[in-house]
Amino acid sequence: MTQPVRRTPVVLDVDTGVDDACALLLAALHPALDLRAVTCVGGNAPLADVVANTLTVLDVCERQDVPVAAGAALPLLEPPGDARHVHGQDGMGDLGRARSTRQPDPRHAVELLRDVLLDAAERGEPVTLVPLAPLTNVALLLRTHPAVAAGLERIVFMGGAAEVGNATASAEFNVFHDPEAAAVVLDAATDLGIEVAMYGLDVFYGPQVTREQGEALAALGGPAGLAGELVVFQCDRFERPSATIGDAGAVCAVIDPEGLTSRRLPIRVELAGTWSRGRTIVDRRDWSGDLAHDPHGQAPANVDVALGVDGERYARLWHGTVSGRS
Repeated sequence: MTQPVRRTPVVLDVDTGVDDACALLLAALHPALDLRAVTCVGGNAPLADVVANTLTVLDVCERQDVPVAAGAALPLLEPPGDARHVHGQDGMGDLGRARSTRQPDPRHAVELLRDVLLDAAERGEPVTLVPLAPLTNVALLLRTHPAVAAGLERIVFMGGAAEVGNATASAEFNVFHDPEAAAVVLDAATDLGIEVAMYGLDVFYGPQVTREQGEALAALGGPAGLAGELVVFQCDRFERPSATIGDAGAVCAVIDPEGLTSRRLPIRVELAGTWSRGRTIVDRRDWSGDLAHDPHGQAPANVDVALGVDGERYARLWHGTVSGRS
């Protein structure tokens, strides 16, 4: 008798966002994932837009069963800033789609995360948490409800970089938007023994979908149609023949981790630098002499840092799923 394939329980934390929408489509539709909940945080767009966009994507996927909760509207300390210059005024490409009329779950995002993870711990079915946004909700969760660590398989977050920045020359947007939250998450995960993987800008732009593929998807309607519209929007916005699936790559990494080349490395978040605030300082040194003479010592947080990606493999995974051909 054939044994049923175990689906990986996942929760997404999002600031939807064009590429968050690409990730939501993948997580909601792929048969290997059991999407338990989605929580929202201010980031790419203000929180109200993020919640509306998230509900809209899940409605398109006919996944009204997935609870969605609103969380932190503001960073812990940093003044808020959005990325509507990238994602459009509504945060999701200004596509003109009717927004969901559903209301989010009445719980705060941190409460929903707590409930889902404590239930997972009770069931013995630990969840992979996939933050695709500033880490404000996750920082609040881990410091106020540390018992949730028992319900976490690991955290796979989209953010940071070993080499490059985008919000500034040094810092990636999600970490830059709330550097204190990112630092708290790394510290808390270290304290609580939670495994962490970083899917950052070093691999973010690897998986690409062409305009022609996007236009073909858009003609199909349904979830494929939305996916295609998001691709075409990005091609238009950046005047390029293809578009990254962005945050969706982190979801691909949960489904198919063999598509990544990663290395376990110490990481800190820069909180003070004038030009480097929000940078993830990834320590790639391998000589004990330098390490022994570093006045700061090595960072206590050790993270699986993605340094290479099979972009075509992940692009095929995403395209096959949203088109209904996987």
